[in-house]
Amino acid sequence: MQYMLYGPFLAKVIHSMYWKESMEDIWCLHILILCALRGLVHQLWSTYNNMLYLNRTRRVSQQGIDFEQIDNEWHWDNFLILQAIVAVFTYLNFPSLANLPLWDVRGLISCLILHIVISEPLFYWLHRLLHSPYLFPLYHWHHHKSIITHPFTAGHATFLEHLLLCVVVGIPTLGTAFIGYGSISVMYNYILAFDFLRCLGHSNVEIFPHSLYQHVPLLKYVIYCPTYHSIHHQEMKTNFCLFMPLYDMLGNTLNTASWHLQKEIRSRTSTDERAPDFVFLAHIVDIMSSMHAPFVFRSFSSVPFSTRLFLLPMWPSTFVVMLIMWLKSKTFLFSFYDIRGRHNQTWVVPRVGFQYFLSFAAEGINKLIEEAIVRADRLGVKVTSLAALNKNEGLNGGGTLFVNKHPNLRVRVVHGNTLTAAVILNEIPRDVNEVFLSGATSKLGRAIALYLARRRVRVLMLTQSTERFTKIQREAPVECQKYLVQATKYQAAKQCKTWIIGKWSTPREQSWAPSGTHFYQFVVPPVIPFRRDCTYGKLAAMRLPKDVTGLGTCEYTMGRGIVHACHAGGLVHLLEGWTHHEVGAIDVDQIDVVWEAALKHGLEPLYNSR
Repeated sequence: MQYMLYGPFLAKVIHSMYWKESMEDIWCLHILILCALRGLVHQLWSTYNNMLYLNRTRRVSQQGIDFEQIDNEWHWDNFLILQAIVAVFTYLNFPSLANLPLWDVRGLISCLILHIVISEPLFYWLHRLLHSPYLFPLYHWHHHKSIITHPFTAGHATFLEHLLLCVVVGIPTLGTAFIGYGSISVMYNYILAFDFLRCLGHSNVEIFPHSLYQHVPLLKYVIYCPTYHSIHHQEMKTNFCLFMPLYDMLGNTLNTASWHLQKEIRSRTSTDERAPDFVFLAHIVDIMSSMHAPFVFRSFSSVPFSTRLFLLPMWPSTFVVMLIMWLKSKTFLFSFYDIRGRHNQTWVVPRVGFQYFLSFAAEGINKLIEEAIVRADRLGVKVTSLAALNKNEGLNGGGTLFVNKHPNLRVRVVHGNTLTAAVILNEIPRDVNEVFLSGATSKLGRAIALYLARRRVRVLMLTQSTERFTKIQREAPVECQKYLVQATKYQAAKQCKTWIIGKWSTPREQSWAPSGTHFYQFVVPPVIPFRRDCTYGKLAAMRLPKDVTGLGTCEYTMGRGIVHACHAGGLVHLLEGWTHHEVGAIDVDQIDVVWEAALKHGLEPLYNSR
């Protein structure tokens, strides 16, 4: 709703164009365009900053940005609205500003001089003053809550600081206009350059090659770098400058270790990178959810995914990107977090859900998964867990294809289905004596049916194949086999109020469930909740332990700190130090073992009815 404050600007522009048939209020249009361009500058820097697959070796701080920092910086663009309002009052008091020429070279030179001579030292001393024992806890601590810098951190400050920044920005722009050299190009160029450099300094990715400073030594005092300002956020006693370290040198507040650290960061190679202990190999569910990525919209990726209206205009371009990725793209690093000294990463196979069901695409997908597993093995990764479609039985036998092809793998390949089954089974109340199960002959369906039969729960197994049903039934203890019942139609469950969905269910199929039915599910993507008189569970998931750090991205539709059970299953495998692969069929005897191990290590069930 804060963007409604731009409404009067837009209304005035429209009024001038259509009612007055002139552009006497074109200054309003310039303000709107500038605000949009400034927002775009910050967004593009944010996108680059979160492209871990491009810049992970050049990151100044290797820590991740967590949800708390993202929330603190949620309204990073408030300063744009404030400066737009300040610009309005400036124009109203100085109407001549509305008649500036398009270009004046003298203005660009004058603006640069005013910036270097007045704005730079003014900001430096104001910044040092804000770090004084009295003012810092009242104002500036808010900005320094962000230890890991990010382009949005630049706009994260108190109201007083934003007002002071208006003065710093206003001196070169208005000063140039008042001495008669002002122009529209000066306004645009200076303000956009100012934002660009602010984002550069708050980026957590080192941009400048150190060789540049070696060839031009004076440059290190003319323009700061991300490492330089990152040190200020970590130590807070040095490196106060706006853009020019020259003033830190003159004020004796320059951290001499800045350039050494900058050289060290720029010298890193992929071999110096810390190898992850655990990798969750995910995939794209659909085109809309592909925009739920931190390098698209960081704030959006920090909340559970849902289809939003602002995503719809981006669908065509995202579809084109999907096609390009299909033609030429490899598995890439998406996000990471740390837990108990272990570094965990999520890698994404650049394929969308529907592609997994195209027979001609199977070989290519398996090749990508295999390459990712081999790469993880080469890096020294201990456990790799496969997401839902990456372990599809028809695709690669639940991971057995890769284990059989590479018998000497040191990395443990885990499908996580044992914990997925455990999560679903532990959500079902103990007093339930009958369930309806679709996808009954799948890997998960088989394990759930056999486990429930041991609990003396009657399972209506939906399958057209009597052969496959009989095979599963014979796996159950003799005294439990009677609890497994074959069902060939959805109508067989019209009296059953507990449905476990392992296969996509249409509205007509769901209509056979009686009112009050609860749908548990392990189908990807999850079924659409058509019935308002019924309740729908989410995909099997667990909450990560509280000592997780650096986590700032939600996993698909899951809430913060919640991951799919197959992800959690791989994490348990790592924390327990198990040395076996978990691929192929689920060992029903291990369901309770894995469940207890998950609880022991602090993973929490979202719902526990047992």
